[in-house]
Amino acid sequence: MSPPALSIIIPAYNEAGSVGAVLAAIAAQTLAPHEVIVVDDGSTDDTAAVAAAHGARVLRHPYNIGNGAAVKTGLRAARGEVVLLMDGDGQHPPAAIPALLAPLADYHMVVAARVPSSEAGWHRLAANRCFSWFASYVAQQRVDDLTSGFRALRRRDALRFIDLLPNTFSYPSTLTLALLRSGLPVKHVPVAFGRRAGESKIRLWDDGTRFLLILSKVATLFAPLRVFLPVSAFFFVTGLGYYAYTFLSEHRFTNMAALLLSTSVIIFMLGLVSEQIAQLRMERQAALHSAEDREPTA
Repeated sequence: MSPPALSIIIPAYNEAGSVGAVLAAIAAQTLAPHEVIVVDDGSTDDTAAVAAAHGARVLRHPYNIGNGAAVKTGLRAARGEVVLLMDGDGQHPPAAIPALLAPLADYHMVVAARVPSSEAGWHRLAANRCFSWFASYVAQQRVDDLTSGFRALRRRDALRFIDLLPNTFSYPSTLTLALLRSGLPVKHVPVAFGRRAGESKIRLWDDGTRFLLILSKVATLFAPLRVFLPVSAFFFVTGLGYYAYTFLSEHRFTNMAALLLSTSVIIFMLGLVSEQIAQLRMERQAALHSAEDREPTA
């Protein structure tokens, strides 16, 4: 039997009350030959049984590892050339799947960008806008929705960066920055998300702090100078200003001014070295990826 053209991957944790409706809505869509993979991330309810009853291919984790870990399990098991990632809580409308798949002829990844009315509260809207702005700065391209988990991309591109994906809810941001910094085109399609069924599993403070750390790590991994340069500039301007103040008021160059200016130079040089390492790593990864493409298939 020939492999399906599309693999729909749904990470789920205690989503027995909603995953059935999501799978039924997917089945109602007119799609190319596809498979639906539900990764049960250690649920304590009947999520796996409900998914299996609706014809999904169910993979199970023995305990809850994380949303990103479930996505990685699905990516490794998928057989389709294209993978579509979506949640099983009812937020991501299956009716929007064709709109995400259509641009893939010209783009390597298509992301469903939430319209403002889809945000659950002003704090989520503000946080997502701040994260998307930071990602746009790092990638030097506009990012409309950094945290959306509703997206379609080629499986080979996802596997190229799979080891970089965290096990938590932050995998979408890593994928977006990885593709953009690798020079692969990404498109954002506005989609009205629904309200999730049940209670959100994202804890605003804990997961928000963890997400910010992961985002900083990914930014440093792909574009370190975009992170180091502003920090270096801050210390340089502060040191220069402090030196000007002490020179005018005390007519001397203080140790604090020397420390601030030296710190600025050190951070800048670390940024340059990190930038070179990042470029070498990306070139090596691109070469390995190109070699894999040239290998003859059995």
